Amino acid sequence: MGETDTDASDQYDARVSRVRMDEGAPGLWRRVGRLPPNVFAISLVSFLNDASSEIVYPFLPLFLALVGASPFAIGLIEGGAEAVSSLLKLFAGYFSDKRGRRKGMVVFGYGLAGLMRPLLAFATSWPQVLFIRLSDRVGKGVRSAPRDAMIADAALPQERGLAFGFHRAMDHAGAVVGPLLGFAGLYFVAANPSSPTAGDYRALFLLASVPALAAVLVAAFFVRETRRPANGGDATSNATAAPATAGGGAALAATAAVPSAATGAEVPRLSLRGFDANFKRFLVILALFTLSNSSDAFLLRRATEAGVSEALIPLLWAALHVSKVASSILGGDLSDRLGRKTLIVSGWLLYAAVYLGLGHVQTPGQVWALFLVYGVYFGLVEGSEKALVADLVRPEQRGTAYGLYNLAFSFTVLPASLLMGALWQWHGPATAFTVSALISAATAVLLAFTVRPR
Repeated sequence: MGETDTDASDQYDARVSRVRMDEGAPGLWRRVGRLPPNVFAISLVSFLNDASSEIVYPFLPLFLALVGASPFAIGLIEGGAEAVSSLLKLFAGYFSDKRGRRKGMVVFGYGLAGLMRPLLAFATSWPQVLFIRLSDRVGKGVRSAPRDAMIADAALPQERGLAFGFHRAMDHAGAVVGPLLGFAGLYFVAANPSSPTAGDYRALFLLASVPALAAVLVAAFFVRETRRPANGGDATSNATAAPATAGGGAALAATAAVPSAATGAEVPRLSLRGFDANFKRFLVILALFTLSNSSDAFLLRRATEAGVSEALIPLLWAALHVSKVASSILGGDLSDRLGRKTLIVSGWLLYAAVYLGLGHVQTPGQVWALFLVYGVYFGLVEGSEKALVADLVRPEQRGTAYGLYNLAFSFTVLPASLLMGALWQWHGPATAFTVSALISAATAVLLAFTVRPR
């Protein structure tokens, strides 16, 4: 398909009428209950894995400080880990398109991450933490794009935002449970919970292996493969979803199962060639936005500088994810109703306001308020962005598209964390957070005027 400003979904979903959710449509929670079973299974896997990950993550910058890591080293570790993950997502997504199968890569990715994460308990220096984090993120890189494509394969067009919103809500729910487990574990293993030692943190890192193992088992036994016909249609996934769809959904699924205009199309090449111009512009703008989106480890460090005690950091992190859970399902549903771009632009502007506030925060109370608002940004943006990707590409391109979507982060995620660390070290946190706020606000305006989804 040549480059065009026409939404790609218009070409393969031409037979699917756009469904407006009016007063006669089922309520939000009824719509959630009618999502396809695979969406629930994948969401449970994410819940368990994130519970494991978030036992570790809130304590990691504090542990790194004990083993001699500078702010620049923290930026290198977290930025490098996310860059490796994003690069691998491209190849994993493309490979899942080429094979026509995705589940094996999802199970392998969760298994590798679950195996590597507890090894942090044996790290004695920040270079060792760097190696372990890189290995952990390899697992994330292998699983993420195929997993997102499986969700998009299972959900019908008018429920994609809600499906991704529900998945993100479950992921964030795990991120609520994880810090609470870490907080309770800290009081159990530490002689002085207000001033934990490196050994106390290592004991907590070992606990992270339990929910990680459970995530692998659920992925292996409850997530179902989504196979697509050679012509790239959505027959299998949409036929599976039909019984769980709201009124009129079965007929809608039947029409969606008809092979698209891309019948007989080859699997996309590992490039941007053949993708819609709006999708390409979205990727470029997303990469620019990510230049403002450094590791959240800096937010936690900023919180302690503003007076939040180390013992309360897990509770602060849990509160952030409660806000994410509360806003993710609503944000995904609103993206189905109001449009993806509206939610994304609003979320990016909110992100800019939060970072500007963090640059000048002075009291613990202000930190708690900003973290809660920061959670709303995730609810508005995460599900909306992933649903927009599915809207802008053909079904047989989805794995590769999600790989490219994540690759957009890899170009700037490491520079973003390095920039934040360098500005912090040279000019202080106020300058570092203000620069990030200006970048994100500028990209929100750019997105509003240059990307034209349906």
